[in-house]
Amino acid sequence: MAEKESLRILLIGGGGREHALAWKLSQSTRVETIFCAPGNGATGNVRKAINVPSLSPDQHAELLAFAKKSNINLVVVGPEVPLVAGIVDVFESDGIQCFGPGAAAARMEGSKTFAKDFMARHHIPTARYRNFSDYAEARKHLESVDYKVVLKASGLAAGKGVILPSSDSKQQMYDALRATMVDKQFGSAGSEVVFEEYLEGQELSFLSFVDGYTVKSLVPAQDHKQIFDNDQGPNTGGMGCYAPTPIASETLVQEVHRTILQPTIDGMRKERMPFKGLLFTGIMLTKDGPKVLEYNVRFGDPETQTLLPLMDGDLAEVMLACTNGYLDTIDLKCKKGSCVTVVAAAGGYPGSYKKGDPITIDAEAYEAEDTNIFHAGTSLDSGTLRTAGGRVLAATAIAPDLETALSKAYKTMSKIHFEGIYYRKDITHRALSHHSLSASSHKRPEVPLTYASAGVSIYAGTELVNRIKPLAASTRQFGTKSSIGGFGGQVDLAAAGYEQSPIISSGVDGVGTKSRLAIRMSKHDTIGIDLVAMVANDILTEGAEPLWLMDTMNMHQLDVETGVSIVAGVANGCIQANCNLAGGETAELGDIIKEDHYILDASCSGALRQGRKPLPWKDDMEKGDVLLGLTSSGPHSNGYSLIHKIVERSHLAFSSPAPWDPSTSVGLSLLTPTRIYVRSLLPLFEKDLVKGAAHITGGGLVENLPRILPPGLQAEVEATSWDVPAVFRWLKREGHVEKEEMARVFNMGIGMVLVVAEGLVTEVMEMLEGKGEEVLRIGGLVGREEGGVGCVVHDMGVWDQ
Repeated sequence: MAEKESLRILLIGGGGREHALAWKLSQSTRVETIFCAPGNGATGNVRKAINVPSLSPDQHAELLAFAKKSNINLVVVGPEVPLVAGIVDVFESDGIQCFGPGAAAARMEGSKTFAKDFMARHHIPTARYRNFSDYAEARKHLESVDYKVVLKASGLAAGKGVILPSSDSKQQMYDALRATMVDKQFGSAGSEVVFEEYLEGQELSFLSFVDGYTVKSLVPAQDHKQIFDNDQGPNTGGMGCYAPTPIASETLVQEVHRTILQPTIDGMRKERMPFKGLLFTGIMLTKDGPKVLEYNVRFGDPETQTLLPLMDGDLAEVMLACTNGYLDTIDLKCKKGSCVTVVAAAGGYPGSYKKGDPITIDAEAYEAEDTNIFHAGTSLDSGTLRTAGGRVLAATAIAPDLETALSKAYKTMSKIHFEGIYYRKDITHRALSHHSLSASSHKRPEVPLTYASAGVSIYAGTELVNRIKPLAASTRQFGTKSSIGGFGGQVDLAAAGYEQSPIISSGVDGVGTKSRLAIRMSKHDTIGIDLVAMVANDILTEGAEPLWLMDTMNMHQLDVETGVSIVAGVANGCIQANCNLAGGETAELGDIIKEDHYILDASCSGALRQGRKPLPWKDDMEKGDVLLGLTSSGPHSNGYSLIHKIVERSHLAFSSPAPWDPSTSVGLSLLTPTRIYVRSLLPLFEKDLVKGAAHITGGGLVENLPRILPPGLQAEVEATSWDVPAVFRWLKREGHVEKEEMARVFNMGIGMVLVVAEGLVTEVMEMLEGKGEEVLRIGGLVGREEGGVGCVVHDMGVWDQ
């Protein structure tokens, strides 16, 4: 989609959620038209919106035909039923982008048994449970349990297929089980059921935008599911909602993201059903921490009516970021203040109720500032607004504080009239009770705190150590005495071949923002090679042999599988560099590092034999010395902040075929690990064939070559002397990057440069080629005037060809 292309949106659905979505989408400058199919009695009055009452959410073929005819370029699916039925797959197979998950991912709502099994596979905290498709087996299980249970119809039941225990007596559950599985109270949705341990605590609703990798949530909300005041009576789709909630501290939100939301999205991607769209996660705050009650794969109702007025920003832009995989670039913000929604239902709901009653709304209801009336079950009949559903409409108000928002919502509700109107009078009662308790006594229930509740898992750390011990052992060299998990590591230099006191060389470095790409691609097994390469190549330029390496892995939350994958790469790199992984440190820094991110650093130490002069030999360098370049494998580990920007501007997904190499994807190509030159260069250093070596990292040729030169000499590089890899040409062209900037940021295909005397060039090149290196004569040393630059690259215009 072109950057400024106007959006013609097909919004599927006709409830209160869709009214709120149409209202918020209409505020986007990108949106041209919103077609609501079928819409309701008020969506057609939204600016830019047009109702299409002849289309219903289950008419996939007709909706697709309408989308093609109307030049729709974004489909937003409101209800769960068409999502579970695969409507997104229908549109996307015809090239029309959709905000919402495909059928595979939508099973997280379409089948509670599937969702519970998924949570078990990925160790996502939830209540203990059992799934049943046989009534007799289910009843037998109910007889055997010694704790209170919740009964859930596995399939879609419009939010009503959950039966909570009303007492300690099991008779209610026996009756509910029969009604669900035998009498088919919820139709085919009850063919399979879940018995779940009844969790006690307060509920929160997390509405999270997801692009398959990144998760960004609106403020948590709290709804009121039961029909009567004081949370009594049967469940409904929701009778009211408010946000933010006093119990949702920033620490709690971070914990939910760390332990539930991100593992959910990562797990779905690993199971090849990546989620894109809006994930609704119902959370119960138990004494053991937050646990998942359920997943919904779409906006909640009435949470949407509550949270969209609080959202500060362009909803259409966020949806595009989700569908196109660049949500990490979006700053999702919410306004300060509180929002309250009160739902008005038809008399008899959630049981049988009458439709067709006329609705009147006093004019002043529309005049109140920062209030909305979102229609759900309404229709227009010859200009008369009538009831057409169980939940009819909702009054929503936003204000600087909760009490004011609540008062405004109820005042608006008092202006709405139809026969049998019913609404709860205690919306926000939990929050107001919390405020009252805080104001009067400052007391709250105390839950024992643990290190895990603070975001640090000792058990995960222990498991990681046990898993990586064999990897570290595989790098062991003569003279090294260390074991991962100890307090340190030792190197016996004499046993390592340094009988006389050697010169010790040390360095430290990291991989920077290349790790963001590894996280995005969920591929962590090469980033460890980059880590070793950056630090081992650095001390190599001093003529030293790398002997031992210590790494540091700081994570938002320790994920054992990710950690093992990273360390496997570090071990691979150490083997290539012929050095020992002697130890390291892993830390969980949830309050410092962003969710799902990590930071990698390493230090490496090496040695030069006594009597050998460390590089560079600046006093021996002279005009006429030759510059030999060893080719790189790509950008190595530098310039990735700019690379991310260029890829984002190109509107390419990292999973797309790489324009410079269609045999692989953008992400995999850019994750090609940094080359390690240790085994190729050490034999040259042992024979004193090289005067200096420059590792071409951040700063490129023009910044790194001067670091090894004396003040009176300048490196003169000829850009025409090697073929610049296609990836650099693409980055330059797509990012409109000036050639001077390219030379300062990237290695441009040369990863290491050697300074060699003219008479030794042939021998050096032959030795390097014998080690499998591609080595090129790229320039030489010339005189430098006082104040002159240390490196000049000629004919950089060739990079444009």
